[in-house]
Amino acid sequence: MTMRMEDVVIVVGLTVVQLVFWGNSIMLSYLMSLGLNPLAFAITSALATSLLLSPFALSFERSLWPAKFTFKLTLLFLSAAVGGVTLFQTLFMRGIHLTSATMGTAMPNLCPGFTFVIAWIMRLEKVDLNCVYSRVKILGTVLCVSGALILSLIHSKAADEPLPLPPSAKDITFDQEKIVGCLYLLAAILALSSLIILQAVILIEFPAPMSVCGITSLIGSLTTLAALLLEGNGFNTAWANLSPGRLAGFSFLGGAVGAGGLSFHVWVVKKRGPVLASIFNPISTVCSVIFSVVTSQETISLPSLGGMALLFTGLYLVLWSKGKEGRSYSTITAIRPIALIDEEKPLLS
Repeated sequence: MTMRMEDVVIVVGLTVVQLVFWGNSIMLSYLMSLGLNPLAFAITSALATSLLLSPFALSFERSLWPAKFTFKLTLLFLSAAVGGVTLFQTLFMRGIHLTSATMGTAMPNLCPGFTFVIAWIMRLEKVDLNCVYSRVKILGTVLCVSGALILSLIHSKAADEPLPLPPSAKDITFDQEKIVGCLYLLAAILALSSLIILQAVILIEFPAPMSVCGITSLIGSLTTLAALLLEGNGFNTAWANLSPGRLAGFSFLGGAVGAGGLSFHVWVVKKRGPVLASIFNPISTVCSVIFSVVTSQETISLPSLGGMALLFTGLYLVLWSKGKEGRSYSTITAIRPIALIDEEKPLLS
């Protein structure tokens, strides 16, 4: 696959993945309205993802598996599963419970910024402040995150109560529950960003995207089940409007979405690094706004349009700078063979 064709596949594929993930979130909202515990659905859908990916991983990626499953690799998989599945789901749901849907919509848009900073600190992302491409990449990430936050906050605020309540002394002072809820949400997004970084590190020793997703999903389903049992809720399937058969059907649908979307996402991490893979996350916010406009006959306000403009401008700047960096690095690697992971080159390129 040529570099230009690969660029097109990555951009179109990540956009489609975000559209599919947005549709999956609509399905999850519907299931939660029926009384489904989101952690229980996370368990069943993650298990379905692992089951669906296993035959493909065995057929197409068996030759890419390392000869020995080291303790370090086991620890990395366990950390990715606990952080990306169990910890993220638990913290995110508790954060929404203590704050509001507005904060729950806005916080995930911080993921590209967190991912960029963590990748920069761990030297998994090439950043040279003397290089114009690195400066443009930083600017693009900031614009993308800022635009997504503006868009999600304005959109979520429009869906809140139409009549504002009169201010009270409680509103003026600090609300301890909301502060704790915001900390939960920030910790959840930090866990999600760390998952993307861990996937990049795992792929260095285990360069098989479908296998990585399948193993992580399997471990994540088991650790989430353990967390659910420790909470004392138990794995109850006796919901009023959802039979075990329907739960199985929705779980395999969610598992299919996870199997395809996550595998492609991890493949992009392998090809272009964690930052580019995460920079497309705010597109789901745009989908939510457009869906509300179409179904509820809402109008897009000027600040919302400004947020969209910032988001897509930042996205374009990151894509442009990454493309320029990729071409310059490909010239370097053509001259100098690389036998080891070099801190001066982009991740896994």
